[in-house]
Amino acid sequence: MNWQSLAVGALAFLIIGLFHPIVIKAEYYFSKKVWPVFLAAGILCLWEALLVPGRIVSSALSVTGFTCWWSILELFEQEQRVKKGWFPANPNRKNK
Repeated sequence: MNWQSLAVGALAFLIIGLFHPIVIKAEYYFSKKVWPVFLAAGILCLWEALLVPGRIVSSALSVTGFTCWWSILELFEQEQRVKKGWFPANPNRKNK
């Protein structure tokens, strides 16, 4: 049996689930302008995934890297959700 594949699946599930509140909080506190941080983090994670010898750690880094990139799209969509009133807007941020 290949237990590593189950571990990678569980890690992917946890990483993706963890990024949902991260995107919501990032948009709330920093707006969508924080997207370059997600881009850089994704590049860094994917680069490290190429260099790390362990299969599970490499897979977790790869999933994290691509999730960071997906989060860029989610930041822009989160801004639209806030405009629709589905999520609270940050009252301390000045609207344009």
